[in-house]
Amino acid sequence: MIDPERIFEMDFLRATEGAAIVAHRWMGRGEKEAADAAACDAIRGMFDLMDMRGEVVIGEGIKDEAPGIFKGEKVGTWAEGSPQFHIALDPVDGTTNVSKGMANSVSCIAAAIPVDGEANALEDIPAFYLEKLAYPEKVRRAFMADPKLPISVEAPTEEVIKITAKILEKDIRDIVVMVLDRDRNQPYIDAVRRSGAKLRMISDGDIAAAIAPALPESNVDLYIGIGGAPEGVLSAAGLRCLGGGLQAKIWPKDSLEKRVLIAEGFGHLLDRVYLSRDLAKGDRILFSATGISDSPLLRGVEVNGSIARTHSVLMRVKSRTVRSIKAAHDLSAKTFRLRSTNAEVLLLD
Repeated sequence: MIDPERIFEMDFLRATEGAAIVAHRWMGRGEKEAADAAACDAIRGMFDLMDMRGEVVIGEGIKDEAPGIFKGEKVGTWAEGSPQFHIALDPVDGTTNVSKGMANSVSCIAAAIPVDGEANALEDIPAFYLEKLAYPEKVRRAFMADPKLPISVEAPTEEVIKITAKILEKDIRDIVVMVLDRDRNQPYIDAVRRSGAKLRMISDGDIAAAIAPALPESNVDLYIGIGGAPEGVLSAAGLRCLGGGLQAKIWPKDSLEKRVLIAEGFGHLLDRVYLSRDLAKGDRILFSATGISDSPLLRGVEVNGSIARTHSVLMRVKSRTVRSIKAAHDLSAKTFRLRSTNAEVLLLD
């Protein structure tokens, strides 16, 4: 039986590798839109070579109208009989970090084969932001065994930290909680500090941060706070591959957005708590990410002369296979397919 995930997984990896390498060329140059545009160009170029019927169900650019790959865009050759993929992606998660030469930026793609009758294999959240709680597999299993435990995006942060410490058999002082540094997250920051847990704040890039609790080597136990909705779906896909858990709830950014959501018929979703399997559905999901700059998930691109080294992760939900891939790219010989040129190009000439 043909398994499209196996056939295409390396192509999705090549897409994030190419995006990371071209975006890295803009590190510290103060032009986040240029970095984003370059990464999008590389991903589209790779997609143009793939015999798939791909549809972007979750794209980027919604918050700041940045150059991006947008919802509804058709990608791949759409050859007759080719497999269908629903795609969520963020060519550069952490564009501000790239522009400032800072850590915590990645390029990532989640691709899912929809089951019959399923509108979206990857949930399209009709809002800008989600309130999120991400945790490791051991905590997820405890919650599955006893859903009454205060492991909830709706539970007080201090209670979540306390029960997490108990499950992980750690002192509260040794629990590391990561939070996105935004004014809207100040209540979570204050709660972490009151609890006595260790706080790690990040300026941008909450996909890598949300996935980090599922990676023992990250030394992050929880991710808490309000971040982007598209990023939440991508995080859910990655966490499902790793066995970690995510809970999320729509967070209207102001009264106007709340009124609009209600007027558009989404009012019933405002009280819903999404689990990772609600955001990334089914088992036919793969996730690829390549580091641009160092993050809790991946090391960034390293360039020495003509050699660029990339660090990536390639994962599947069905098999729970997690591949860590370190690659060396000779930029004097390696070409990149770009949509803008419709050709293979050398980055060094």
